[in-house]
Amino acid sequence: MAYSACFLHQSALASSTARSSPSSSSQRYVSVSKLVCKAQQTQEDTSAVSRRLALTLLVGAVAVGSKVSPADAAYGEAANVFGKPKQNTDFTAYSGDGFQVQVPAKWNPSREVEYPGQVLRYEDNFDATSNLNVMVTPTDKKSITDYGSPEEFLSQVNYLLGKQAYFGETASEGGFDNNAVATANILDTNVQDVGGKPYYYLSVLTRTADGDEGGKHQLITATVNGGKLYICKAQAGDKRWFKGANKFVEKAATSFSVA
Repeated sequence: MAYSACFLHQSALASSTARSSPSSSSQRYVSVSKLVCKAQQTQEDTSAVSRRLALTLLVGAVAVGSKVSPADAAYGEAANVFGKPKQNTDFTAYSGDGFQVQVPAKWNPSREVEYPGQVLRYEDNFDATSNLNVMVTPTDKKSITDYGSPEEFLSQVNYLLGKQAYFGETASEGGFDNNAVATANILDTNVQDVGGKPYYYLSVLTRTADGDEGGKHQLITATVNGGKLYICKAQAGDKRWFKGANKFVEKAATSFSVA
């Protein structure tokens, strides 16, 4: 409509300029031409604005209608590309008679009986020095604390640490006493309440004169329930301990609990 009005205005001006001088006619025609061009440019601008507005509304509608995918992640967060997080497959839950424990998935069951009351034994596939044992024996104690402190309790079950087989004369060297070829050092003890029952946790490093594995890290968990003493002992050689075996031994020992 704007273009049509400008065209009629141009025709009127052109007929009237026929009676005017050439110079004035040229000037008026130029100004009219400019007016027409301006009118057309305004119509194009309006059309462009309309297209941009329509595009903006379309993008907005798509954004509102779309759903955030589970794989989308905020800045600094890892995208969950495959949906649900992967479950921990390093351990397998084992339920025994009155107890539960997490067993390293790559350890195999063993029939070897090493301790009194042993009801469970697993060993590392590659090194039998890394193993897990559960012992259940009768007791007249009502609580693990009836054995005294964790150190006093360990002295009553010291068979768990192994016994010296050689009793000949030896010199005092390498940290061993005279006539001694094995030693045990308590690294840490802890008492915790789990499910209303006290548990003893002990970390012990045993060494032998032959230097096998540089020693053994032995973690012991013990408690009393229903007239029975429950002991879980997990261990690994010193060399393997510092190469990653510690996480398997620690998890197994601390996961032990009675029903």
